[in-house]
Amino acid sequence: MLPGLVDTGFITLRPYGQALDPAQWEGLTYLDWKSGGDTNFAVLASANGEDDPRGFWEHGLPDKDGVWTVNAQTAPVLRDWVTAVGARYGRVRIIKLQPSTDSASVIERYLHQDDNNRLNPEGEGRVVRAWLNLTDNPDSYMILREDRDDPATEHRIPLPMGAQFVVDTERLWHAVYHVGDAPRYAMIASFECGPALQDWIDANAVTEAAPPATQLA
Repeated sequence: MLPGLVDTGFITLRPYGQALDPAQWEGLTYLDWKSGGDTNFAVLASANGEDDPRGFWEHGLPDKDGVWTVNAQTAPVLRDWVTAVGARYGRVRIIKLQPSTDSASVIERYLHQDDNNRLNPEGEGRVVRAWLNLTDNPDSYMILREDRDDPATEHRIPLPMGAQFVVDTERLWHAVYHVGDAPRYAMIASFECGPALQDWIDANAVTEAAPPATQLA
């Protein structure tokens, strides 16, 4: 496990520094796949290169060594974001999330943990997930809880355009409360913990100009 994830289970990074073009995600093929709300997903990397949103374990594989899909051919900037991390990656997807009704409903209905490390070989790095928020949703936030039923363990990560963060989503309960009148888009990628991921995190460390996630009092 990476040192920065040991205490809280998540790491916020400075915002992505390049322009984000909606053409990279709006024209992709989206599947009706529900996870954490009213969602659709565009698959950029899967276990076999097919347009398949299922976990790699359904193919008898750990969530590593993803194969690019046809979608990835029309999203080169997003594909390059993943490969620039330098770590082994598995499932890569764009989530399209419709607006939420209220935060209480999100907590009650959609908080969940992921199954990232099923079939992960013993001795290999733990699989965690990284996000790049593609649309500008400063009033929306990722809810993280160590204990699903204990608000005192809750942190919130704001979601302006370009927000980047890493979460051990098998450890933390999580879901997004999204406000507004348009869908929120974000890229989610599975990465293997190890020196390469740590180097990328260090290179994108939060500065004073990029506030960390807020915590409830």
